Amino acid sequence: MRRMWFAVACAMAMGLTAVGIGEAHHGTAAYDTTTTVTVSGIVTEFKFVNPHVLILWDAKDESGKVQSWSGERSGPNSGWNRNTFKPGDQVTITGRPAKNRSNTMAISKIMLNGKEMTSGGDN
Repeated sequence: MRRMWFAVACAMAMGLTAVGIGEAHHGTAAYDTTTTVTVSGIVTEFKFVNPHVLILWDAKDESGKVQSWSGERSGPNSGWNRNTFKPGDQVTITGRPAKNRSNTMAISKIMLNGKEMTSGGDN
């Protein structure tokens, strides 16, 4: 009987740990959720690793110096593929900036060549 309770307790602990890991993976702890930034530039790379995407782009700062940016977005499962964004595409990306002040953000909105991208459809 004691072994059965031990096995049940272990299974519950493993299940709760897995939930915590999943929640941390999709959390926003690395981003400033009180601030939004918008950065325009040219796509240099697009990584489509379902269910996440990573967009890398170059943007010019106020002095004209090129800065490399990256942004992550989850969930564009419907209608997007590895060719949705191509190097050279003009983008304007809005999102939550990284707390560590790096040129990284959690993407909330993407404009591709002047057209807003949704999480799917015919974009």
